[in-house]
Amino acid sequence: MKKGIILATVALSTSLLASAAFAAGATGESIFKAKCASCHPDGGNIMNPKETLKGLKDSKKIVSKIRKGGGGMTAFDAKAVSDADAKALADYIIKTFKK
Repeated sequence: MKKGIILATVALSTSLLASAAFAAGATGESIFKAKCASCHPDGGNIMNPKETLKGLKDSKKIVSKIRKGGGGMTAFDAKAVSDADAKALADYIIKTFKK
């Protein structure tokens, strides 16, 4: 029983620390890992393999896609991803997933 309580406490603490770090100074990379990587591993696309993140160059179009979603992608409003974070995320995608 003690082991279960300790593990639950560690998991909760880790989650709270990650949330605090995310809120305190999120980077494009940390946002991507938290919000995007599960559906876009290595810049791919598990829902539509033909629509990857590779080679994207227009941050405004990326931010628009983040906001509107579609084609199997969840829309992320400004409460879920702030405007500054959406821009940081777009810049990270462009820089990281070049062709």
